[in-house]
Amino acid sequence: MRRLFATSVWQDREVRERLKWYYNVMNNLKPAKFLIAKRIACEVSMESSSDERLWEEHERLSKIFNEVLNDIKNDRMILDELKPAAVSYIDLKVEIAKRMLKSCHFCEWKCKVNRYEAKKLGTCKVDNKSRVSTWFHHFGEEPPLVGYGGSGTIFFAGCTFKCVFCQNWDISQDPLNGAEVDGKRLALIMRELRTTGALNINFVGGEPTPNLHTILEGIRYLETNVPMLWNSNMYMSLESMRLLVDVIDIWLPDFKYGNDNCAIRLSKVPRYFEVVSRNHKIAHDSSDMIIRHLVLPGHLDCCTKPVLRWISENCPRALVNIMEQYRPEYIVAKRPNEYPDIARRPTFQEMEEAYTFAESLNIVYKPVS
Repeated sequence: MRRLFATSVWQDREVRERLKWYYNVMNNLKPAKFLIAKRIACEVSMESSSDERLWEEHERLSKIFNEVLNDIKNDRMILDELKPAAVSYIDLKVEIAKRMLKSCHFCEWKCKVNRYEAKKLGTCKVDNKSRVSTWFHHFGEEPPLVGYGGSGTIFFAGCTFKCVFCQNWDISQDPLNGAEVDGKRLALIMRELRTTGALNINFVGGEPTPNLHTILEGIRYLETNVPMLWNSNMYMSLESMRLLVDVIDIWLPDFKYGNDNCAIRLSKVPRYFEVVSRNHKIAHDSSDMIIRHLVLPGHLDCCTKPVLRWISENCPRALVNIMEQYRPEYIVAKRPNEYPDIARRPTFQEMEEAYTFAESLNIVYKPVS
């Protein structure tokens, strides 16, 4: 008989403790990180400072931010004790992100193209403008992210991966599939989602990383308390991770592959395990986390087991969603003979093996029924 955890496992005491910060922000018991960052004053000139000077200030403000965050978490301070900053830590992040667009290295492709000039675009094919395919209250996410109001999910067009089995290929592989949004428009979308009951703001796609500048600018204009959720393939550069860690309240990353060969063949992405494991570790150490692993048929030994083993050793607080809903899509569906290993769904036995292995590592997980 298949070992299935009931939905209630995601609501029990241990799970609530692992997602304590997220639940506190979701229930308006604590301020979201971005609201704290808005109260941290930046003391350098945005116009005249070099990139190096801005990063030095960013490092200084990050230390201040984390001291304040720790005080707020431990009830030694409330947000109202901090005065709004005329120029804030968030403003600094926006400025740095916009400068990064001139030689883009938001992700580890580090294409270094000038995205303001649309003559040549990088791997993601996204220029300096962000496009949102759709946004809505998503009730199909993990139970802690859904509840009574759904997850306020915002789907961005474009992606840094070229997965041959992508289920959202029409969004991920077409960077023009959506309505153009700037920071102010995105802030209105986020406010609408929260005020109509969404439990969080869920940045996804495609992939949110190419839209980091717009997301940070949207957060700058937002005044509504709501947890920020990063739903990503986690191929960001270290610089992008530095911009994100102090504004993201809960991470919802994918960990697809246990080795680089599968990543290159199936997603056309190099240095996968090095980059993604590094970013998972940074995210885990900075905030709450639910890791998704999609079980690929025939890939238990090369991907599922190495990924779960790495999680157990490096991200012990993380919850894990072991997902069984893989199906041949996109290029695999069109040319199954080229990808015979994944031209089928995972079997009952493969899923049982994945669940049993997770249990042996004491991972708190929820398989999808």
